[in-house]
Amino acid sequence: MELVTLQGRVKPDNPLLRLSSRDNVAIARVNLEAGDLISWEGTEIRLLNSVPMGHKVAVADIPQGFPVYKYGEDIGTARQPIRRGEWVHTHNLQFDVKERDWAFCSNISDLSDIPLVEPHTFLGYPRPDGRVGTRNYIAVAGASNCAAHAVSQIEAAFRSYDFRGCPIDGVVSFPHGDGCGQSEGPDTEQLRRTLDGVMDHPNVAAAIIVGLGCEVNQISYYLHEGGNGNRRGLTLQESGGTRSVVQDGTKAVRELLDQAGRMERVEVPVSKIILGTNCGGSDGFSGVTANPALGYCSDLLVKQGGISVLAETPEIYGAEHLLTRRARTREIGEKLLRQIEWYKKYVGWFGASFDDNPSPGNKAGGLTNIAEKSLGAAIKSGTSPLSDVLEYAERIKTPGFNYMNTPGHDPVSLTGLAAGGVNVIIFTTGRGSAIGFPTVPVIKVATNSRTARNMRDNMDLNAGTIADGEEDIRQVGLRMYRFLVEVASGRKTFAEQLGHREFVPWRIGPVM
Repeated sequence: MELVTLQGRVKPDNPLLRLSSRDNVAIARVNLEAGDLISWEGTEIRLLNSVPMGHKVAVADIPQGFPVYKYGEDIGTARQPIRRGEWVHTHNLQFDVKERDWAFCSNISDLSDIPLVEPHTFLGYPRPDGRVGTRNYIAVAGASNCAAHAVSQIEAAFRSYDFRGCPIDGVVSFPHGDGCGQSEGPDTEQLRRTLDGVMDHPNVAAAIIVGLGCEVNQISYYLHEGGNGNRRGLTLQESGGTRSVVQDGTKAVRELLDQAGRMERVEVPVSKIILGTNCGGSDGFSGVTANPALGYCSDLLVKQGGISVLAETPEIYGAEHLLTRRARTREIGEKLLRQIEWYKKYVGWFGASFDDNPSPGNKAGGLTNIAEKSLGAAIKSGTSPLSDVLEYAERIKTPGFNYMNTPGHDPVSLTGLAAGGVNVIIFTTGRGSAIGFPTVPVIKVATNSRTARNMRDNMDLNAGTIADGEEDIRQVGLRMYRFLVEVASGRKTFAEQLGHREFVPWRIGPVM
């Protein structure tokens, strides 16, 4: 993907940004008014409409039915003739993703242009299975909705607990609304994989699973020795009810705290970071600033031997050909396409389509359709070769760039990434987001400086400096990488400080 304009710094007096020499639209860097006369590549463009910041302006006449290009890629066709200087959005751009050329394995980078930068190590918690934690929690998970209140009460018993002098980040619960009223099969298997993943996680020292006792999702499934320490199981029916199971659970947590409290952070290679990448509340700047900077950060980590994971299947549709070309093998690329085909059928069961994905907020921020959104979202993966394709919540094992099949809905996507084993998440947002996760630090990156100012209590980093002309993509990506290592070593993100801990497993089946 050719980012011609943004190879270097943006000129602050340039109101339009074009991302590829092939593009017939450019992005408004600031709010523009109808009648404004803009200097453009040796000529002038008079705006025929007011154009909000982050939205598209035609920089050439586009006949009806002809493709509209952004990122050098086709993002749809003109519904009607579009004149130079006209605002381009839902009223005149039609979603029409044409067949792509998969060109499997044709664009595999050796990362020779990616430097090995400092730091090369971070302070983490080594686990018996070879993974490394960036945090050190005790997890208390509910096997079903019937145990949700009990696990929340067990966590509450430790809210005022004094952890000073003890390397424990806390006791956290995982209540949810599933685990019963569903049949054995893919849906229950996926819930089990998710809960097992958040308990047997590099950021979790030990865990307790609590059930009612008669639900479909029996606690016996989970009572194997966890990869990182002890695991206990309790049911309300065996303990004698809510009060009793909370007392038993509290006692079990205290015993586990004695063991987990002996652990200390030690210096480990950066290659032990498993980075999850996600975007939410996207806008027209997402694919221009924060996402490409995150892509460079991802490449810097992969160069060190680490793992970076892209997700959100509905938000690569229209850009999947850019990933198949980076697949290390044709088999990997074809597995990605099978996931997309399955997802098409999945949304079709409910009369939906991929183009239902851009939310009203996405569209208000300048994103017209899913093809445009996906092209900007896929850039988070950088240029590294695609090394593995994973099912939702599947254990992440392969070094390099991985892909996981998740919904685009942020809390569900983050839950899948976390259950797969990511130990840090970087989340880019244009409109603003406050989401976090119980045991995994979530770094928020604003795509524009206005959002960074408006949501300064939530934004850890501002990538809007790229559009402001103060930094370029590589500078922000390097800053992001160094912040990532600080967070992996214990620095608290705003989401952690504010207590954002969203956990939402993906329910795919019927309610029985």
